[in-house]
Order: sequence, then C-alpha cells, then structure tokens
Amino acid sequence: MQASEVGIYWEENAAAWIELSRAGYDTYRDAVNTPAFLALLPDISGQRGLDIGCGEGTNTRQVARLGAQMTGVDIAPSFVEAAQAVEDDDPTGTVFQLGDGTALPFPDESFDFATAFMSLMDMPDQARALKDAYRVLKPAGFLQFSILHPCFVPPKHKTIRREDGEAIGTLVADYFRRTDGEVETWTFSAAPKELRAKHPPFQVPRFHRTLSDWVAMITRAGFTLEALQEPMADEATAKAVPIVADTRITPIFLHFRLRKPG
Repeated sequence: MQASEVGIYWEENAAAWIELSRAGYDTYRDAVNTPAFLALLPDISGQRGLDIGCGEGTNTRQVARLGAQMTGVDIAPSFVEAAQAVEDDDPTGTVFQLGDGTALPFPDESFDFATAFMSLMDMPDQARALKDAYRVLKPAGFLQFSILHPCFVPPKHKTIRREDGEAIGTLVADYFRRTDGEVETWTFSAAPKELRAKHPPFQVPRFHRTLSDWVAMITRAGFTLEALQEPMADEATAKAVPIVADTRITPIFLHFRLRKPG
C-alpha cells in the first residue's frame, strides 16, 4: 500500500475522528497516552518543532503551549483544515499544512525537534519516515514518537476480563506477522451508541512491525535511543476512568525519544 492510499483512508476517517475525539471520547489518548508523552518531553521552550501526522491538531497545540514554535503536517486535508480552524480561533503560534511523513516538505536541518503522536505506525514505509525525520532535524535535535506497543498489540490481541469486566490479562498472537495495509475497523468505544451511529467506523490500514524491526529502523536512520517509556494509568486515573484500567495489566503504548548526533 502506498502513502497516497493510506491518505485516502484517513481523509474518510477524518469527520468522525474530529467529532468524536474533540467530544472527549478518545479516552486512552486523553487519560493516559498524551499526558505521559508530554511528561517525557525535555525542555522545548523557544525551540522550533515539527509534529508529524498531526491529525486534527490537539496534541500539536498542547506541545506549543509548552513554549515551542510548532508546525504540524498531515496527509489528510480535512485534518489540516480542522486543525487550522481551531488555531485561527485560539492562536498558539502553530502552523498546519498538508504533508506526507515519508517525504516531508522542509529543507534539511529545519527543526530543533520533532514529535509523532501515534502516526509513524500508520505509515507504510516507516524506515523512510524515520530517515526523513532525521534529515529535517538539526544536529543534536530529537524525535519523540508514540506507537501501539508491538509486543502487546500485534495483529491479533484480546484483553481477558473477569465476569465483572475487570481486566486480568492480554492474549496476543501473530506477533511476527508483519502486515502491510490490512484494514482494521473500529471506533472509540467510549462514545455513546447514538453518536457512533452517526458515522461509519474508522478504517485504519495496519503496518505492524516487531520491536526488533523498530530498533533496526531507528539505528539505520542514524538515531541513538535516549528514552523509552511504556505508559500506564495510575490508580487514581484507572478508578476515575475505568476504561483505561487495562493499561495497568499490559502496556498498550510505547514511547521512544531518539537523538540525532550533534
């Protein structure tokens, strides 16, 4: 599958994604994944940053509020338009534009750092995306990105629960089966049934790679590994937002911070 084909899927997902996520139903993102990601960031005040695969811009703008001058790029026009519309109403100094994460529309050494919130895993050529991120970073710049945890969210996985719904384990299979565009259909389970019924489910092409694949791609791109994180809901969050309590059993997300040599 080519990047242009992936872009078509995400453009078709955009309307539902924007409405449901902005209504607060991207629960894992808001309660666990993004807070942990932002806490892992080093000081970025006064730096120029790039958010690769910015979607509707919520995370990009949160990074900007930490003091960075941000640019967000996404392959789906509707995401870029929605992100820019919010930015126009409530400016953070962020610029949003159309762009392919595997062929970034910027000169070499343009940015002090780059982020990618749950986007690199959805690109068909992840090695190329990592190399292009490396290219646009200044010497000593960093890339921080999040993905589904390849060990615990492979092509086949299922949370094991007691009769009362409490998560007690995770069943995983097909870890070594690398996928190249197999389409998964799902939606935000936290959204009310009547709101989910307004939109077709998301159709997301899947490009699963093993953990060793990711490490190999990272090193071949030229990066050094600086930090690794597997976010977990704390007890208070799991009690307040029970849907994310399964992250206390096995991790769903994996965060990397990589450094370009200075």
